[in-house]
Amino acid sequence: MKRYVKLMSALILGSVLIGGCSNKSKTWSEDYELEDISFPVEEDVSLKIITESSPLAPENPNDKLLYQRLEEKTGVEIDWRSFTGESFQDKRNLAMSSGEMPDAIKNAGYSDYELLELAEDEAIIPLNDLIDNHMPNLKKVLEEKPEYEDMMTAEDGNIYAFPWIEELGEGKQNIHSIDNFPWINVEWLDELGLDMPETTEELKEALIAFRDNDMAGDGQTIPMSFIINDGGQDPGFLFGSFGYGDNWDHTVVTNDHEVKLTSAEEGYKEGISFMNELYKEELIDEEAFEQDWPVYVSKGEEGRYGMYFTWDKSNITGMNEEYELMPPLEGPDGQINAPRTNGMGFDRARMVITSANQNLELTAKWIDEFYDPHTSVQHNWGTHGDEEQQNIFEFDEEEDMLKHEDLEGTAPTELRERTSVGGPLAILDSYYGEVTTMPDDAAWRLDLMEEVMVPHMQAENIFPNVFHTKEELDRLSTIEADLIPYIERKKAEWISGGKVEEEWDEYLEELERLNLSEWLEIKQEGYDRTIN
Repeated sequence: MKRYVKLMSALILGSVLIGGCSNKSKTWSEDYELEDISFPVEEDVSLKIITESSPLAPENPNDKLLYQRLEEKTGVEIDWRSFTGESFQDKRNLAMSSGEMPDAIKNAGYSDYELLELAEDEAIIPLNDLIDNHMPNLKKVLEEKPEYEDMMTAEDGNIYAFPWIEELGEGKQNIHSIDNFPWINVEWLDELGLDMPETTEELKEALIAFRDNDMAGDGQTIPMSFIINDGGQDPGFLFGSFGYGDNWDHTVVTNDHEVKLTSAEEGYKEGISFMNELYKEELIDEEAFEQDWPVYVSKGEEGRYGMYFTWDKSNITGMNEEYELMPPLEGPDGQINAPRTNGMGFDRARMVITSANQNLELTAKWIDEFYDPHTSVQHNWGTHGDEEQQNIFEFDEEEDMLKHEDLEGTAPTELRERTSVGGPLAILDSYYGEVTTMPDDAAWRLDLMEEVMVPHMQAENIFPNVFHTKEELDRLSTIEADLIPYIERKKAEWISGGKVEEEWDEYLEELERLNLSEWLEIKQEGYDRTIN
């Protein structure tokens, strides 16, 4: 629910601020009147760019080795205005409405709605010609993977932003195919002489054994925990034993290409009933319906969980052998399904060029450097040869390959935030083994996906990253403002309080009153034109 409230707030704020934009705005930069540019440029030139940075990164982005190398290669100096956290969105919107627009915005973070509003107001420019004429690295990516060009292109045929692309596995084996991995305490199972559960009934028996034997001691045992309606921490994976399952956006696509709302399906009701059985047996964490991430992690670090849900167990209980990934369970009717998440490594709006920019060829060619394969890899994860801090990579000159270093216990996320720069880039599956090695944590998770989940993944399709029209987004956001909170509130209420059977018909009627049919129609139209 919080996710949709934030979305609506962003849309409202974006509409107010974007409405103040003017195509008469001026930029901080002068017109260098450069054409047929090759790098490094001989002239003294600079571009003015706003960006969002991690609080762990240097205050001045130019202190990062990656930017220093880019300036040396191109001869282009960047005058950054860098902001962290929530202040970035405010500063970004203020700059676009004040008449003092930057040349570009990196790590822009615009929603599709905001992107189309900016384009409609001529605050940002179409990029099609710049890509065709001045960006060979990006063109090569799009020629190899034309589906990304389709996802970048608005209904009017224009591209308004440069994307971030990170491929890690294809199809069902994509690393994003399932967010909410179920991790179970196999040490407790071994101590109790129990096997890894294979059915929903066996899971219930294992959780009861954890409870009855107080495996954590001193009454601290929590047989199962989660954070309801929180993406990777939600228990909707278990619903796959009864039907389509559930995921963060409650959307699935059948093998006949029909878009459905998970939360309106019969199997969803049965999954809720099973979860209520567990709750009545006092097998579910009482705080699962209200806890936040720090509380969730702290109880995991204390070794209190028999089972929990998250992307990577190292974030909760550490990278040890105490917890293992539990496979999809057979339900009472013999159903086994690893429900897919509608995720992929694609962000449509990582960088935009403003209409105030007077050096379009220079800017496009500078941004195209981000799409050089070796540069993309480093911009995404970090660099090599940094003498002042730890490196992510070692560069093998003979093989012309970036090889991930052993981080010796350093948290990879923190190191990446200190040294990488993000922004527009592309890492394709074809790069692994040629341009770079795969990160150890990603390779480990992909192996688990292939071994444990993919054999039981029934869905052949996902709902793709559809670029809806502004009118569709208007309507979807209006409907979702009521529909999604209602769905997620009833989910929590039914798991803890029961009554899903008694209230189901009334619930379906309320979904229709909240315009479910129209929501499905818009989603279906977007899906159909995206895949065709």
